[in-house]
Amino acid sequence: MLSRVALLKSWEDIRSSYWFIPTLMALGAIVLSVVAVWVDTTVGADWLASVPWLYENRPAGARDLLSTIAGSMITVAGVTFSITVAAVAYAASQFGPRLLTNFMGDRGNQVTLGVFIATFLYCLLVLRTIRDGAEVSAGTPLETATTSAGTAFVPHSAILVALALAILSVGVFIYYIHHVPQSIHVSNVIAAVGHDLIEEIHRAFPAKDGPAGTQAHPAAGDPTPPDAVPIETHRTGYVQRLDEDGPAEIAREQDIVVRFLLRPGDFAREGQPLAYAWPRARITDDTVDRLRAAFAFGSRRTHAQDVVFLVNELAEIAARALSTGVNDPFTAGSCMDWLGAAGTELAARSAHDIVRRDASGAARLIVRSLVFDEFLDEGFGRVRPYAARDINACSHQLEALAGLAAQIEDAGHRGALLREARALAAESEAHLTGPEDAARVRERLDGIERLVAGSVTVSGLAWERRWFLGRA
Repeated sequence: MLSRVALLKSWEDIRSSYWFIPTLMALGAIVLSVVAVWVDTTVGADWLASVPWLYENRPAGARDLLSTIAGSMITVAGVTFSITVAAVAYAASQFGPRLLTNFMGDRGNQVTLGVFIATFLYCLLVLRTIRDGAEVSAGTPLETATTSAGTAFVPHSAILVALALAILSVGVFIYYIHHVPQSIHVSNVIAAVGHDLIEEIHRAFPAKDGPAGTQAHPAAGDPTPPDAVPIETHRTGYVQRLDEDGPAEIAREQDIVVRFLLRPGDFAREGQPLAYAWPRARITDDTVDRLRAAFAFGSRRTHAQDVVFLVNELAEIAARALSTGVNDPFTAGSCMDWLGAAGTELAARSAHDIVRRDASGAARLIVRSLVFDEFLDEGFGRVRPYAARDINACSHQLEALAGLAAQIEDAGHRGALLREARALAAESEAHLTGPEDAARVRERLDGIERLVAGSVTVSGLAWERRWFLGRA
């Protein structure tokens, strides 16, 4: 039986695929066609006489109408798929292959493709129910016209539904033409990743001033005993999901302590320890299997529970924007802004190893978390070699670090920001050779040093005050 975390992983994979929603909509079209034809066979077409703007269709006309709609929909579906593939290829080359996950999970593309396929399938199934009579007089109801060839039948209600679906499809196609360029607009791509990053930080890290029972406790003073039982993996791949609730309950039931060594996004090799559990005397083979089932593996990293992956995506977009072939410091600056916003959220939360305790206060589960220094290194640190070669990007990154320093109070976090700023300034000395470049960098670094020292506020800085407006 699959564990809960494996089911969640499978569900995420299904939801982010192109086939799931179109398949559901195709199945819905099948059910709708059956229901619509059943209504026609039950109610008949007498109700058409009471609606002045409706009229009865003859078998040939109904067949032509449904054939036209079905043929048009499958053609438009092919065009839509081609446009989608082209957009995905562009995004992969422009922003990085890891952004493919974002576009694969785009609901707008999935629903658009599903509407066209569902309309095509619905018309095809209704089309096969139309029957001709050898001769039908103009005034004879088609449902009752009987000839030697049989009873003529035209599903009028089902045809009206087909027309409604065709009109809906036109509206969806108009939406899709607008949605595709919007979805690959660089500002929207960066904003989507930034919002996902901030939401994941909110989910993964408890607020320092949160209500009782939700606060995290640092794992200092909880070393792993030398006789702890290793929980080894039987698979090789990336940790895609991690279940904390199940192991915490297991630890409470069996009065043990579990320390996770890996977190989502880490790569594990077969036989590598995933966690340690102690005391050894209370650990059974069943306990080991149940704790191992808390990890779900895959061939790639995903957004789910992986804060570092989202940080790396922003860093990758910035690095590509600053490459020689692109040379777009403004896009890189947008990535730095979102990294700064995420850093502010992270600094306000408990970003260290987190201990989950039971009702009695005893430690049960220790989870390796993301520390602020690591966030800076995975985000700003990875962009640094590229930003150091461009005065605009270098200045913007220093401004982003200054804005972040102005919004956090922890002395350790401010010190880490200052170290990152100094590293960027030092690296830029070897690459920025303009007559005013060094002075511009030095001015911004001095501002960060005074911010960290507490001798100046953001509003007191002489440079780029508009960038900090409302952020002090």
